[in-house]
Amino acid sequence: MYYSDELIEEVRMKNDIVDVISGYVRLQKKGSSYFGLCPFHNEKSPSFSVSRQKQMYYCFGCGAGGNVFTFLMEYENLTFVEAVQMLAERAGVELPVMEYSREAKERADLKSILLEINKVAAQYFYVQLKSEQGSVGYTYLKNRGLSDDTIRGFGLGYSNKYSNDLYQYMKSKGYSEEQIRQAGLISTDEKNGVYDKFWNRVMFPIMDVNSRVIGFGGRVMGDAKPKYLNSPETPVFDKSRNLYGLNRARASKKPYFLLCEGYMDVIALHQAGFTNAVASLGTALTPGHASLIKRYVQEVYLTYDSDEAGTRAALRGIPILKAAGISAKVIRMDPYKDPDEFIQNLGAEEFEKRIADARNGFMFSLEILQREYDMDSPEGKTAFFRETARRLTGFEDELERNNYIEAVAKAYRVSPESLQKLVTKTAISDGLAKPVERPKSSVEKMVKKEDGHLTSQKVLLTWMIEDRRLFRTISQYIHPEDFTEELYKTVAELLYKQYAEGELNPAKILNHFTEEEMHREAASLFHTRIRELSTKQEREQALEETILRVKKNSIDVQMRQLDPADIAGLQRLMEEKRKLTDLKKLHISLD
Repeated sequence: MYYSDELIEEVRMKNDIVDVISGYVRLQKKGSSYFGLCPFHNEKSPSFSVSRQKQMYYCFGCGAGGNVFTFLMEYENLTFVEAVQMLAERAGVELPVMEYSREAKERADLKSILLEINKVAAQYFYVQLKSEQGSVGYTYLKNRGLSDDTIRGFGLGYSNKYSNDLYQYMKSKGYSEEQIRQAGLISTDEKNGVYDKFWNRVMFPIMDVNSRVIGFGGRVMGDAKPKYLNSPETPVFDKSRNLYGLNRARASKKPYFLLCEGYMDVIALHQAGFTNAVASLGTALTPGHASLIKRYVQEVYLTYDSDEAGTRAALRGIPILKAAGISAKVIRMDPYKDPDEFIQNLGAEEFEKRIADARNGFMFSLEILQREYDMDSPEGKTAFFRETARRLTGFEDELERNNYIEAVAKAYRVSPESLQKLVTKTAISDGLAKPVERPKSSVEKMVKKEDGHLTSQKVLLTWMIEDRRLFRTISQYIHPEDFTEELYKTVAELLYKQYAEGELNPAKILNHFTEEEMHREAASLFHTRIRELSTKQEREQALEETILRVKKNSIDVQMRQLDPADIAGLQRLMEEKRKLTDLKKLHISLD
């Protein structure tokens, strides 16, 4: 624990979840809950529910849920501790110096040291750029059209030709070789010993959303390879969860981001006044990037290079953004290669026009697809429309799909009705539009069979926080030790303890998990998506089958883990098996 349980709970209780989330999402009261459009996925009708009574939120569309800390962690991309600190400041709660466990202190200390090392290294590189030996780097940046203000604003620097300058400097500042290595700034081999990872390069400090230096990119001066080199991943640098320029772009008032391929594109656009430009860090766009973008904007303009590689990158990025609920448009740089070159030759005003003329991402993908077919032959044209129909089936929302069918029909001069029929036929042949088959049992109706025993355990936990009556029924047969996953067992223990003390407060249970991934997973246990059961008989049958499944699995797991010499343990489990047989004959009533 970083802070005491009591203090974390005080912070949570002084930050009403409805008030906090209302600052991010427009909510309307319906019954005892508040509803709005989910900020974590794209939707047209509100399915995002916030309960003041439970101090929890849940989206019926995407399954996101948790307490007020979870929301800030997801929306603002914060750690648990950062969320606590932000809400403490909001509520005027004074936080003491954090209480660390030994392991947590070591992790926190390491991250703090690495951030400090990166900051010192960035300052060193910046000073070198303005020195005589850094003139090659400075001249390069000036020739690329960057002003001194821009160089200073982005903290650009230079790493010297001598391959251990930075290492010697950092050692003189008191940092150990291992710490510098963990920061990703040095390498070691038998031939050269310890040497700087970056040398004779223009340096681009990479900052997180809070403007802390977490890594570097370096562009070589000369013909050495690789042309661009990035820091390796470290405890403070994960390239799939960070974007270059985001610390500046997040403050832009524009409702969209310009997504570029490289550092210089971002810098050139910012200098030209387009302060909403960001770039992925030497890697293709990932779902992690898309999730990060979604916290700030709902729309992205792809400004990738106009060559074949840039086109492929745009085509890969469009569905990733769509899956995150972000609409994508494509800006073409023709006749220039990239935004930097375009701005230098045609200026900001012409780039504004390209933004206005940006093409819808899906329609752009069809334009590229069209190149693979002979559109002058009936066979080629038919094959193109079949593939187009297959892609149109990817729009789950009927209204959105119909709008795209109309747009495609208009663009390619075909009948909307005939295209609609082809889309429907394609969906059926691909198995996407088959009638939903009635499950054999009510449990299968709620959970996919392949989800297995853990899903059944999640269903029980969700039921138990939803209905005190269900807790009384379930707890007669299921105990915390029957939950086979350690996290599930811990949550169950806390939940059973609350009930024993006459208190049901699932939002408080989540405070127990301060590690981000553990917190998110624990939050998901209270929001398992369960299909609605229409009759009392179905609900009772579902409850019986779920309890039996969890109990049987618990006994099986304990049997496998049992020491063969543990006779007492074996007798206990045999007794449990006997009780399980009796339980199968029992009818559980919800009266």
